Amino acid sequence: MSYTNGLDKPSDYFNTVLYTGTGSELSISSLDFSPDWVWVKQRSADASHFLYDSVRGATKSIRSNSTNAEATVSESLKSFDSNGFTLGTSAEPNTSSGTYVGWSWRGSDSSASSNTDGSITSTVSANQTAGFSIGTYNGTSADNTVGHGLGVAPDMIIVKCKSTAHDWVVYHSALGNAKILILNATTAAQNANGWQYTSPTSTVFSIDNAANSLNQSGQSFVFYAFASKKGYSKFGSYTGNGSATDGTFVYTGFKPAFVMIKCSSESGSYTSWSMFDTTRQTFNVNAGKTLYANKSSAEGVRGNGSDSSTTIPAIDMLSNGFKCRVLNDEVNNTATYIYMAFAENPFTTSTGIPCTAR
Repeated sequence: MSYTNGLDKPSDYFNTVLYTGTGSELSISSLDFSPDWVWVKQRSADASHFLYDSVRGATKSIRSNSTNAEATVSESLKSFDSNGFTLGTSAEPNTSSGTYVGWSWRGSDSSASSNTDGSITSTVSANQTAGFSIGTYNGTSADNTVGHGLGVAPDMIIVKCKSTAHDWVVYHSALGNAKILILNATTAAQNANGWQYTSPTSTVFSIDNAANSLNQSGQSFVFYAFASKKGYSKFGSYTGNGSATDGTFVYTGFKPAFVMIKCSSESGSYTSWSMFDTTRQTFNVNAGKTLYANKSSAEGVRGNGSDSSTTIPAIDMLSNGFKCRVLNDEVNNTATYIYMAFAENPFTTSTGIPCTAR
């Protein structure tokens, strides 16, 4: 995969914030940008993941761990602000005394616009520098293409029907155009014609006429599309080695701030979408605070095998990638995994100057 347009300050485009809910209106104002996609999860209790974006509009949430349609809650995330976001009184993102994590991505810095690159028109907020776009479109149950606005072929696309209950559908370049993953499930990659057996181009991605989760007539959809960018993001795959002490090392070219991993070759209770970040896990020795995109579970630790008593981190975040530290199905059995990663520090700047991780 190719990289373009190095980003030397990743926190201008992605960042993680921690906060404690108050049950009263709450301003989160520690970001260096105005976010267009905010993903919130309560850490201290079992509760759904709530995802908000500027294209669908504030107060409109969808749950990554559910097939549910979009919900409008006026007192949830009320606004996307110049340096963060404002939460209302709803317990959805703001339970009093609950501890939360919020992952935020920067979009186009302007209102979404109509995109006519595909056979159906989409509405898109695209940040080509960061390789990230958000879009909406309406399904027709005919073979279609959808404009994504990235200017390069995306490496990962996450799609959800927002108007009725359907699975989340995921494209990943490491799996190719004949397979899909389901974000709200633990299943392995499935052979499917959701993408018309056609890889995304620099302008569009394809959706099949019979794929209701992508293209049901009369229903509306949201997508999040990503392209790898040097020193900032990477979307790839690796093979676990099954070692409980010396797991697989994955090179990203930067110190990750955030990594999400999914076993793509196996299904089972322990093949969830595992989410890690260096804001919740400040030092590797205390790492292992996993959240799962497909589960409502509170933050927890799971080490080797099914042992949940150890504090061994599942992965270590290193200056140029991440290293698996355990033997389990989630990150490092003898299986194939896909991942998405965003940077805390680039290993080198876009001009080739080495960077030092903390």
